This record gives sequence, C-alpha cells and structure tokens, in this order.
Amino acid sequence: MSDAELEKNATASTVVLDVVEKGDRDRESTSQLQVEEFDFLSYHEHNAGRLIVDPEEARREFGDAVADRLKLSQDGTKVLWPQPLDDPEDPQNWTEFRKNVQLLVITLAAITPDFESALGVAALFPLATEFGTTTGYVNNLTTNWSVFLLGWGGIFAVMLMHRFGRLPVLFWSQILATGWLVGCTFAPNLRTFAAMRCLNSFFATTPQVTGLYVVTDLFPFHMQARKLNIWTMGFIISPFLSPFMMGFIVAHASWRWTYGIATIYNAIVVCVIAFVGEETMYNRKLPNPHPIPRPSSTLLYRFQTLVGLTGARMAKYRDSWRAAIFSIINIIWRPHLFMILLFQAAVFGFSIGTNNTNVVLLGTPPPGGYGFSTTGIAGAYGTPIVAVLVGEVLGRYFNDWVMNISIRRNNGVFIAENRLWTCYIGTVLYVTGFVTLGAAFQEHLSIGALVMGWGISGVAVMINTVSIYAYCNDCFPRHQGEISGLINLARTLGGFGVAYFQIPWAEKSGALQTFGVEVAVVAGLFLLIVPTLQLKGAALRARYSP
Repeated sequence: MSDAELEKNATASTVVLDVVEKGDRDRESTSQLQVEEFDFLSYHEHNAGRLIVDPEEARREFGDAVADRLKLSQDGTKVLWPQPLDDPEDPQNWTEFRKNVQLLVITLAAITPDFESALGVAALFPLATEFGTTTGYVNNLTTNWSVFLLGWGGIFAVMLMHRFGRLPVLFWSQILATGWLVGCTFAPNLRTFAAMRCLNSFFATTPQVTGLYVVTDLFPFHMQARKLNIWTMGFIISPFLSPFMMGFIVAHASWRWTYGIATIYNAIVVCVIAFVGEETMYNRKLPNPHPIPRPSSTLLYRFQTLVGLTGARMAKYRDSWRAAIFSIINIIWRPHLFMILLFQAAVFGFSIGTNNTNVVLLGTPPPGGYGFSTTGIAGAYGTPIVAVLVGEVLGRYFNDWVMNISIRRNNGVFIAENRLWTCYIGTVLYVTGFVTLGAAFQEHLSIGALVMGWGISGVAVMINTVSIYAYCNDCFPRHQGEISGLINLARTLGGFGVAYFQIPWAEKSGALQTFGVEVAVVAGLFLLIVPTLQLKGAALRARYSP
C-alpha cells in the first residue's frame, strides 16, 4: 500500500474516531442535561396519581442517567417517593424504630378526640338522670354538637401546621383539650357541661388531621397505606373504646369518673408528645433545609421545637398565611375529591350515628329495644372493637396486595384509582352488616345476629376509610393536611346529622327500614362515584389537579 493510501486511511480513521467521540460527548451532554432537568424532589407531586415504582420501568421512561441516581427500597424492587436527601435529619432517612415510635405517638393521640366525644354514650342515661332531662335532649345538646365541632377544629389546625409545624400545634391543642375535659368533669350544670364538651372536641381533633402528614413525612409511597391502616385504626376504634370501658365504671360509680379517667389519659398523651414526639416537617425544597441556626443544647432545641419557637422562626420560609388559609378552598371543589368525600361522608356518617343510636336501642326495654343493663351495653361495645382490629389486619394485607397487583399490571406504574378496588369489598360488607343489624333490632333476633351485623359493618368502615385516605393522598400529595381535614370534616358532618333523625325514625318505622335506607344511600353513591372515578379519574386528575 502506497504512502498516499496509508495517509488517506489514517485520515478516515481519525474522522470516524472524531465522530464517535463527538457522539459520546453529545450523549453524555444529553444525559447530564436530563439529570439536571429532572426534579428528584417534586416528581411525585407533579405526577400525582401516576407513580413509576418499578426501577426497570424508571430506566425505560427516565433514561439511564436519571435511573442510576434514583434511590430504591432496601430490597431494590421499588423506587422511593419522595426521594430522600443525603441528610440524616430527613425523616425519610430515620431508622425504622424511630419512625414507628412517631407513628405510635400520633396513633395514641388520634384515639383521644372520638374517645372523648363518645364518653357521652357511656354517660348518657346517668347524665339525663342527674340533670333531670331526657336522653334525646342530652344527645342533641352535647354529643351531636361535639361531633360537629370535631370536623371544624381540624380545618383550623391544618392552617396553623402550614406555618408552625406538626409538633407544636399537636402539643398545645392537646393541652387545651385536657383543660376542657377537666371542665366536663366538674361541670355544675348541663349547659356548662355541653360547652366544655364542644370546646374539647374542637381542640382535641388535631391528631386526626396530623396523622396523614406524619405518615407521608416518614414513610415512602409503597409503605404509606400500611401505616395509614394503623393510624386510622386509632380513631376508628376510639368511639367504641369509651362506651366499652366507661360503661362498666358508670354502672358502679358516678359518670364524672368517666371524664376524670379520660382527663388522665389525655394528660398521659400530652406527656408522651412532650417527651417522645418529634417534629417530622422537613423543608426538603429549600436550598438549605436548616436555614436557621440550632442551639448547641439538644434539650433547648427540643423545648423550642415543642412549644413552637422554632416553628415561629421557620414560618417565613413556609407557606404564607394567605396560602395556608385558602389551600383547602383551592382543592375542595376538585371533582374527583368532592365525589369521594361525599361517599365517605355517608359511609362514616351513618356509622357515627349508629354508635350514638345503638346505646339507646340496646338500653330501651322490650319491645322497643333489648333492655340491656348498663353493664350489658358496655359489653356489647366490645363487638365493634374486635371488628376494627379485624379490619386493620385485613386492610393491611389487602391494600398491599392491590398495590402490588396494580404495579405489575401497569408495567411498573401505580395508578391512584386502583386504590378504590377495596371499596367494592368494603361496600358489600357495609350493606350486609347494616341490614343484619337493622333486622336484629327490629325483629329482636338473637345476640349473635346483633354481634355479626355490628361487627361486619365495623370491618367495612375500616376497609373503606383506609382506601379513601390512600386514594386522596395519592391524588393530592402536596395537600396531606387539607385531605385529612376535609375527610375528617366530611365524616363528622355526616355523623352530626344522623343522630337527629335515626332514633325517631327507627322508633316510628323500625330499625330495618332505617338502616336499609341508609345502606341504599351508601350503595347508590358507591355505584355512582367509585366506578366513575376508576373510568374517568385519570382525565379528572389531568384537568383538575392543583
């Protein structure tokens, strides 16, 4: 080969190498640009309702450069959303023990609002006797209005948490709730007692809107439904705990002891919050998540965080008052949220009404009721307690199963509407339980029928509620507080109204007709709402997500 040909080949090889190197540089530049443009902190919020969970699907959709930087679960099978920062103070990086301790704290606190509101169930007949009035008047003046205020108190608590954090609002609300309980214990007349109960409900409800915040602060997406199951169990079981426990006390002592013991429990919760609770709000979107200097003393920092001094100093880096106040209005009108809230209001509302009604029907002498003694009524309330525990176990595994099936069927992507499959089972159980309960009261069936009906409906409420919380959280991942506040408001408004008409209706037309019409409403709302959301939910999210 001549020198000219060798030189020509060398030149060609150089050109080829230059092209290859340029292509590599272009790909590297594209990958780098892709990584820089990808929002690791907020992707799960901007893609609400559709999350890529499988690492291989993430590699296909995001590219190798982004996928290589995504943090995965310990077993490497799921992408973590939200993506934890490289900061040991990020709650997502806390140890499992530390996380579960905080979950326990908020669950213990979540028991207090409905536990205290339902104290009136155990003390209903003694209150009517002491103050010389009827059980219906006591129910309407005290229990119903305390249920009503449980919902509104949570709305205001969410506004404060936007500015000052979770821990101080939780701490001060429980201190005030404890004070109003003391007022209930020593109330000299019925009107004072009613005022104290209503004020207690308004402030005590804060843990019922804090739990969703805490769960999403601490746990990644794929574990949230399981942890929500534990927190929701706390406030669903609580209205049955007080009639069950305090009913035995009222049978042998003054009704004031029921409120005195509840005051002691509330004080214990305050101490647990003070000594064990931690602030889980983490400002991951700030360039520096810790913009204010911390005191050198750990004890001083903890005290300042607990009482709200740290939160007050951090408020300028968080949502404005305008944003905090109007955030709930900003999402309540979204069609997919409003529809599911309507369904939850009926499901939980009729359940709350039944809790207040059953004590009357159980205590009324035959033929109007079962004629149970105070001790017998207390024992009967063990049924829904067991039902909620069964619902927690079933929901824990069933929600995980639905999530995993959904991810596999959608090629590694989770779609929020798949959460609602559990409502199909929950609604069937709800109808079965309520009809059985109504028939048991009207036809004076055996205690076994009463237990089965009440128990099945309790399992149904647990399954439906967890599914709805998880679905709403998936659709609105930036608004956990608002979601909690609105679901809490929906369920309490539903329960507030039911107690006014349920007993007179059952006395006039029979419990079977009353409970039958109520489950017909629930079933009708289910058929109108849940399939519609599953069919049109993606389009609604795309058009109406904030």
